[in-house]
Amino acid sequence: MNLNAIPECWRETLKDDLASPEFQELQDFVTRERKASPVFPPADDVFNAMIMTPLSQVRVLVLGQDPYHDDNQAHGLSFSVRRGVKIPPSLRNIYKELTSDEGIPAATHGCLESWARQGVLLLNTVLTVRAHEPNSHRKRGWEDFTTRVIECVNELPSVAFVLWGKPAQQKAFLIHERHLLIQSSHPSPLSARRGFFGSRPFSQINDFLKSNDQPPIDWRVDEKSLQ
Repeated sequence: MNLNAIPECWRETLKDDLASPEFQELQDFVTRERKASPVFPPADDVFNAMIMTPLSQVRVLVLGQDPYHDDNQAHGLSFSVRRGVKIPPSLRNIYKELTSDEGIPAATHGCLESWARQGVLLLNTVLTVRAHEPNSHRKRGWEDFTTRVIECVNELPSVAFVLWGKPAQQKAFLIHERHLLIQSSHPSPLSARRGFFGSRPFSQINDFLKSNDQPPIDWRVDEKSLQ
């Protein structure tokens, strides 16, 4: 894992956590895992959420679970895949809700970097996973680290927090009441119809941002939808 790639604002805020024995144990674990079998995302992509969205620029935090576990999917942003990779079912459902909520056509690719660069921190609670084994890196230390990331964001003046699914909602107690807190079922096909569809998170976020004198997020990710 390339800690030097993390922007200075994050490294300074998290310096005690990054230097802790617990985080060193986590690094050692991930290193051993990579030697034994493929681990996703690639080492240089593990901290992409923080690299693409510095702490001072965070306006929205979308909390996922662990990274996609199939080949070539995970690249360090929750729910996102690189261009050219088949759009996963959960992201397809996110696009469906985006179309219903904001009238934005579903994108033809699944790369959400344009959201990240506008201040949407696409964070997972666990940042690595063994190939084809979901949740294989749970309870190894990532949860403590990402909780600290959430706590840092909680100190900002006004942020929209999006918690989809029960694991993400377990972090709700961390969020100060001055922020916007959006909670619903997860967008996966197994649960999207139990409260995710029709929840209108995207318009809620932009209404909140505008009420706090911030520009709205441009949720379009496909060049064709920009024309």
